[in-house]
Amino acid sequence: MSGKQFFVDRYEKLGWDFREVKARQAIRINESNAKGKNVLERLKHDGITLDEIPFLESGYWVRRSRVSVGATAEYLLGLYSIQEAAAQIPATLFSDLKGKVVLDACAAPGGKTVQLSDLMDNTGIIVALDVDKRRLSALANHLERCHVSNTVVYDRDARYATGLKLKFGRILLDVPCSGNFAADENWFERRTLRDVERNAKLQREILTEASECLKDDGEIVYSTCSLEPEEDELNINWAIENLNLKIEKTDSPGQDGVTDFSGRKLDASISCCRRIWPEDTQGFFVCKLKRGNGN
Repeated sequence: MSGKQFFVDRYEKLGWDFREVKARQAIRINESNAKGKNVLERLKHDGITLDEIPFLESGYWVRRSRVSVGATAEYLLGLYSIQEAAAQIPATLFSDLKGKVVLDACAAPGGKTVQLSDLMDNTGIIVALDVDKRRLSALANHLERCHVSNTVVYDRDARYATGLKLKFGRILLDVPCSGNFAADENWFERRTLRDVERNAKLQREILTEASECLKDDGEIVYSTCSLEPEEDELNINWAIENLNLKIEKTDSPGQDGVTDFSGRKLDASISCCRRIWPEDTQGFFVCKLKRGNGN
């Protein structure tokens, strides 16, 4: 099953009327680097006009720019990162991060890793994993540019994270996914339901491994830039049933997670997940998990 109409029909059944959307370019100020640097004024002087993103503390949409936002002195100095608005949400959902031991299980190219370090004020430790050599190079460059000093990078598949012999208080699972049409104009031509199901299986394997690495009082934030329930609500429902995890409420923007899909009733707590339909952002899904009562 594939094709634009197949997916559009699914979205309508999930409660969203399809429309063509292109996500706005966004940046995030790296607050730990930007202290006392008057970054917003400097960017205004560079000819970059910004709009505050209402659901983020350090995020801004680029309204107009006379120069590439990836070529300014401020960018090269690590004072800000180019990071899609919805992608800035997951790292902000942890209850606290300073001094913690954090796993960024699928880290490259590094936008969320830098954001985690910024929220941690470069304290604690981040263990960042990925398996793509090219993306790992981009990750290393991003960390260096942004003066991140609390992160160690491993060329390791997240499905084998237990091999690190570590337990983590915070785990970010921004898992590999099918993406969405707002970030890829050829998405409908590239994707089939079989792709979605294959990615969902990989995500469950990563979730399983992460749950083994989680401290008893730890937190997992799970996110995808997929709109497909197999990769989102159905996977979280599976985690509740099989991994002794439960969902925590967050103040993330978005629509309630779907609790009834194709006649299948999911755990009622799935409504606490957040489904972000494309508008100014790309499509996104995010939720926060902790140990269930059975632990």
